[in-house]
Amino acid sequence: MLDAAVRWVAVSELADPTPYLEGGELLLTTGMRMEGDQSQYVARLVARGVAGLGFGVGVSHEEVPPALVTAAEEAGLPLFEVPRETPFIAIGKGVSELLAAEQYDEISRAFAAQGRLTRAALRPEGMHAVIDRLAKEVGGWAALLDEAGEVRHATRGANTEAVVSELSRLRTATRPSAPRHPESGRAAEPRPVEPGRHPEPGGLTEPGPSGETGAGGGGGGGRVGALPASLALSGPGEHIVVQPLGGGARPRGFFAVGGGQPFSPVTHTVINAAGSLLTLALEQGRTQLEAARRARSAVLELLLSGAREQARAVLEPLGGRLPEEPLAVLAAGADALEALEPLAFAALLTGEGALADRPLAVALVPDTVAEKVALEADAPVGVSLPCGYAPEGLNGALDQARRALAAAPGSGGGPGKGRGRVVRFAELAGQGLLGLLDRAAAQAFATALLAPLTAYGSRADLVESLRAYLDSNGHWDAAAQRLGVHRHTLRYRMKRVTELLGRDLDDPGVRAELWLALEATRR
Repeated sequence: MLDAAVRWVAVSELADPTPYLEGGELLLTTGMRMEGDQSQYVARLVARGVAGLGFGVGVSHEEVPPALVTAAEEAGLPLFEVPRETPFIAIGKGVSELLAAEQYDEISRAFAAQGRLTRAALRPEGMHAVIDRLAKEVGGWAALLDEAGEVRHATRGANTEAVVSELSRLRTATRPSAPRHPESGRAAEPRPVEPGRHPEPGGLTEPGPSGETGAGGGGGGGRVGALPASLALSGPGEHIVVQPLGGGARPRGFFAVGGGQPFSPVTHTVINAAGSLLTLALEQGRTQLEAARRARSAVLELLLSGAREQARAVLEPLGGRLPEEPLAVLAAGADALEALEPLAFAALLTGEGALADRPLAVALVPDTVAEKVALEADAPVGVSLPCGYAPEGLNGALDQARRALAAAPGSGGGPGKGRGRVVRFAELAGQGLLGLLDRAAAQAFATALLAPLTAYGSRADLVESLRAYLDSNGHWDAAAQRLGVHRHTLRYRMKRVTELLGRDLDDPGVRAELWLALEATRR
């Protein structure tokens, strides 16, 4: 008990001073009310967490009462004698000065650690160097995770499985609940963190309904995938703190720190400093990335307008270069841009060049590797025919890639006939004229054109009769035989079709429109 931490000095002559104590105090008394057995008095002090008891002699007692000595010894409470010549205020001042010196030393160590972390952030390794330095500062391990919870960098001995498991559980939980340490299985009770204090190990804090910080297990309806503002896990011999990265409402990553002992307030300060540096590096990197992406989008616009030399001049300072001809144009959803950027010249296209008012990721690649690059996108991709940088050919290839993307599985277009989720325009063109038409537009056209026939109240199926007539190239006998009716019956039906549609079936243009409409209804 002699190594108990002293938080403050308190003086009391009450028979039971514990209601006025917080724990960790060095209690001073002259024993004015002490008589007889003192075991209950000492037991109350120990239960409250008093660090020690100083007894001033020469006032009420000439020596420390033997009953108090016995009770303190049995309870393990540190007890010492304060001579009459030593005023209690001197002890209070001495403890206060020691606490101030200790706090100054802690602050100095925290500032020194922050300086080392800052220097680490300036190294070429950037965020990875900060993680490595942080592990040394806390005497444990550290890890960096992306927004999906995937580990990007970790020091030796990092218990990343515990962190990934807990983040995954919180993402899929219908409402936040007390986290459990993966090894011990012991629940970490959520509790609020007071302003100016750090979350204790085993505590969980997260934004409340209005954004304030409160207990993680608060009432209200469940929020699927709610992530905590900070997370602390405790288990046998291990304490872990996880904090989000990024300045927005949605984390752009996480970092975790673990050690064998609970982290002190100074260590929490160092951890928070590392979090600020990591967030700053993340935001700066994203800002630079967005600037480079805007520049590449401008380059693509210049290429489409025929200004190839100006496009090269803009691209050169970025360290990029355009592929040699012949090239292919790849089109994919905006989410595929990040996967395409390391493999090709890729840019985001908006406005008129986009697909159905959605931004379009466009990549220019040598035609020989087009499909290989497209497969790396792990998303629906449309691939054009080979082309060059001439504006007519490049714009045409972009249109081909867009049309192929619309037919790719999972793109919101047609079922797709390409390999997996990659569709080449050459394969799409092989499906005939209808394969080049927008599915929704073709079906709307067919519905409107054939509406008078589908609404006809007769038992005769005029739509199927028209289909047989056109498929038989206008030959009455062949069409009637296909339908299993007399040719005069078919002639009557075609007369009704002509009247209802108000169109001449002998006109080749009318026949072509009707054939397209009938084919569109089959798809």
